[in-house]
Amino acid sequence: MKRLTLIFIALIALVGNAMAQVKFQKPDIPANSTSIYVANDLGRNGYFEQKTIAELMGWMAEDVDPEFVAAIGDVHHFEGVQSVDDPLWMTNYELIYSHPDLMIDWYAILGNHEYRGNTQAVLDYKNVSRRWVMPSRYYAFEKEVEDGNEKILFVFIDTAPLIDKYRRDTEDYADAGKQSIAAELEWLDATLAASDAKWKVVFGHHPIFADTDKNESERTDLQKRVKPLLDKYGVDAYVCGHIHNFQHIQVKDSKVQYFVNSSGSLARKSVKPIDGTQFCSGDEGFMVLSTSDNLMRFFLINHRGEIIYQYDVKK
Repeated sequence: MKRLTLIFIALIALVGNAMAQVKFQKPDIPANSTSIYVANDLGRNGYFEQKTIAELMGWMAEDVDPEFVAAIGDVHHFEGVQSVDDPLWMTNYELIYSHPDLMIDWYAILGNHEYRGNTQAVLDYKNVSRRWVMPSRYYAFEKEVEDGNEKILFVFIDTAPLIDKYRRDTEDYADAGKQSIAAELEWLDATLAASDAKWKVVFGHHPIFADTDKNESERTDLQKRVKPLLDKYGVDAYVCGHIHNFQHIQVKDSKVQYFVNSSGSLARKSVKPIDGTQFCSGDEGFMVLSTSDNLMRFFLINHRGEIIYQYDVKK
C-alpha cells in the first residue's frame, strides 16, 4: 500500500509539472512528411534533464506529430531491469514519458546497459505496455510517406552482440555472446536487399563512427561487420546513441549519414570533431526525423528546445 501511495504521489507531481507550457523552437517539418522521434540513453529515474526533455517531447509532438519513438537503447541505465515488474519501468519510463502525445508506439532495441540485466524482460515488456513495441532483438518494417508515393524502411539492429568485447565479457554481458553474429548479419543483408523503399534508415545503439573515449574496438567491429552492408544497399542514415552527445559524421567514399543522438537525460560534454565531422555538441536532447517523397530532414534538439542543427538529404 505504501508503495502504491508513493507512486500515486509521484504521478500527480509529474502531471502537475507537465501542465506548464514548455517553450521550444518549432521544427520546419516538410509538407506531406512522416515524422518520428529518436530517444536513447534515458534511464535516470527522471533526474538530470530527463523529465525536462520528456515534457519537451510531449509539448512539441503537437507540431511534429511523430508516428512513433525510436527508443534505441539504454532506456534503463546501469544494470538494466530484472523483470517486467521491475519498478524501474515506472521511474525510468512510464511516469516520465506520461504526456498524452507520447502514448504512441515506442520501437525499442537493447543497449549495453540492458545487456547487464535481463534482456528477455525488455522483450517481454511488450506484453505489459501497449506502447512498448519490440518484436525481437532485431527487426525491420516499412512505412509509407504520409500523403506521398514513397516508402521508408526502418531497420533496428542489436549491436552489443556484434562487438567482441561484450561477447567476451561473460560476467557482465552474459547474453551477448549467446547471440549469433552470422544470423544477424545474414538477416540484415537479406532485409536490405529485399526492400524497394526509396529511403532506408538503420538504427543501432552503438556508433560506427564517433568521437569518444569508449574502446575503439566497439567501432572497428561495427565498421567491419555492418558498414559494408550499409554502403552496399545505399542506406541513407545510420542513427545511434551510446556516446551521450550529438554528432553528425560523413565518411569519405560513403553516402551514409552517420548520426549520434545525444542522451535524453545526461550528456557527456566533451566532444570534438574528427575526420568527417559536420557537427557535434555536448548538449542533452533528442532527434526529430522527418521524411517526404524527396527530402529527409534531421533536427537535433537540445534540452532547452533549441534546434541546434538541421540537415537535409535530398533525392
